Amino acid sequence: MNLTRLFTDGRAVSPVIGVILMVAITVILAAVIGTFVLGLGDRASGSAPQAQFTFEFNGSTALNVTHEGGDAIEADTLNVSSSVSIGISSDGNGYGDPNGVGVLDDADPTSAGLVETGAFTSGDTIDAGTTVYVLTSETFVDKTVRVVWASPDSGRTATIARWAD
Repeated sequence: MNLTRLFTDGRAVSPVIGVILMVAITVILAAVIGTFVLGLGDRASGSAPQAQFTFEFNGSTALNVTHEGGDAIEADTLNVSSSVSIGISSDGNGYGDPNGVGVLDDADPTSAGLVETGAFTSGDTIDAGTTVYVLTSETFVDKTVRVVWASPDSGRTATIARWAD
């Protein structure tokens, strides 16, 4: 047996490297195709907007919610949720009644869409400086109010701002 020929002959290495590369390419292609088939790429693109809201408490029955910065959000996708029955206005007057919902207890919160209540129209954008006025016939004392975003493409929701007294 010629030992020098064994260590200098590189012909057997090429097929092994070729097989490893083919397996690696197959695994990468399978992962990419699987991501599209399972729709994982769509879920990542439907993430909640990043926005900052401030809350100004005006007495026991009024709360001003102002978009301070971040992503502009379509009014169609925003709801204000509370543990008390609420009305919403875009100008501080003429608060809408959210579907005639009466007084609810803390275990059964109500949600009012900005467009659904007539405060904003479909296609309006809530961007920096926009204020949403929230009113209740009860009191916001010891209650929680949330600004909730609902994905227009799926049933996903996310709380993007929260106020608690």
